Amino acid sequence: MSEGAPVRTSLYDEHVALEANLVDFHGFELPIWYSNIKDEHLATRATAGLFDVSHMGSFRFSGPNVKLWLEGMATQKVTAIAAPRCAYTHFLDDDGVLIDDMIFAVVSEDEILGVPNASMIGVMWDWFSKHLPEDGSVRLENLSDETSIMALQGPQAKSILTEVLGDSNHVGRFKWQAFGENPLGISGWLQGTGYTGEAGYEIFVANEDAPLLWRALLTAGAVPVGLGARDTLRLEKGFLLSGVDFCWPPLAEGEDASFLARDSWETNVPFGLDLEHEFIGKHRVVSHDENDARWWGIKYTEKGPLPRPGKAVTLPDGTSIGALTSGAPAPSLENLGIGIGYLSSVSEGDEVLIVASPRKSVKAVVVRPPFL
Repeated sequence: MSEGAPVRTSLYDEHVALEANLVDFHGFELPIWYSNIKDEHLATRATAGLFDVSHMGSFRFSGPNVKLWLEGMATQKVTAIAAPRCAYTHFLDDDGVLIDDMIFAVVSEDEILGVPNASMIGVMWDWFSKHLPEDGSVRLENLSDETSIMALQGPQAKSILTEVLGDSNHVGRFKWQAFGENPLGISGWLQGTGYTGEAGYEIFVANEDAPLLWRALLTAGAVPVGLGARDTLRLEKGFLLSGVDFCWPPLAEGEDASFLARDSWETNVPFGLDLEHEFIGKHRVVSHDENDARWWGIKYTEKGPLPRPGKAVTLPDGTSIGALTSGAPAPSLENLGIGIGYLSSVSEGDEVLIVASPRKSVKAVVVRPPFL
């Protein structure tokens, strides 16, 4: 995907018309911002932001034993998720290292829809294909190329969506629903999921219907938001970014290869991990002791150079305890410096130092995200 010209989504012309600042993101030409990152970030928190996330993948898994099959690879207990719910899970390799995370929707007992991360579509397709039952009882389909995905996120998301698609086309938090009859006459499905921590939706439609729906949502009051604010929004809520906050070793480069090779215990995510079932890589997840490095958040307690990925974290006496994987000023917190990373032998409330520059270490406190 990274070779040659970047792929243009079905909404490319819409982005050009809005004079978006377009960049190559994992092989897709997408907006980094339309106005500026801070304003788009705050608009999402206050009203509703609209994101083109068509670079994300779309898989369909089907078959009479599909839930049990997927559970054997997933850290989530898939058989406990009833239709029409969505859930979050990790997938670990044979060594117990995190390959990728994914939101999936249980459409029925025989059908599941999954959303792999953009740069991981091919990797996850190969991983799932490798583990398909030999008897053909589970079918795997890649809907990515034919499907456009929009995220509508923020406190006004419901009113905007129902104005465009009608009152019946609304779905609750972490629920799934196919479109019913609607004024635009389009089909697709909704998930009450997203990557900002706000209430809202991820909306899946055929490519040819995407521009019509995009324009209608903007006319109803949504604010177009680029990838820059998507990143600061997810950081404020403490959501991991695949390839940045963890990375499967075969895809990592340089010194990051070992530091970003993590499992579900180390990522310290408070959902998506169930140890009451067997899954690939479980042996590593249960092997840790309390002194091993885990994922934590840090929040500045004084002014200084902003926290950035790769910055070292130390105790007040200078003892090294880890490093940040993500960091930025938080627009919702008056640009306070926040970050996430892997730290050893700390607890919430501990004081640490962020080595923000060769000449300046900034005081911070260890927190458990979300920051808001």
